[in-house]
Amino acid sequence: DIEGSVLELCKLFPDFLEPDAVVRRQEALAAARLRMQEELNAQAERYKEKQRQLEEERRRQKIAMWESMQEGKSYKGNLKLNQQEVESGASASAVPKSKPNKKPLRGGGYNPLSGEGGGTCSWRPGRRGPSAGG
Repeated sequence: DIEGSVLELCKLFPDFLEPDAVVRRQEALAAARLRMQEELNAQAERYKEKQRQLEEERRRQKIAMWESMQEGKSYKGNLKLNQQEVESGASASAVPKSKPNKKPLRGGGYNPLSGEGGGTCSWRPGRRGPSAGG
């Protein structure tokens, strides 16, 4: 029965027979998609700008490192830390910190390959068998 199925569809989907409602829903979906796409484009642009700034900062650091290398300074040190030390060194006196004396973890006669000098374990060769190779 076709009429019954059409009536059932009309109950399930009230705007099944109303083309204006279908058009309105499609326009709303298109507007939502456009809004989401614009938001995504804005996020992508922000990300690109951030990456551009990071790349520019890396380039500046490489140039500064190259220049310091040409002047004979250490190029492995962090340039930012060196600049901060210069700024803080002018304002405060540099007091070197002394490290506490630490005792060694093992005695001087420890050799893990000899089997002597501590511990309950020592190396012993495996028993001979068919898996010995050869």
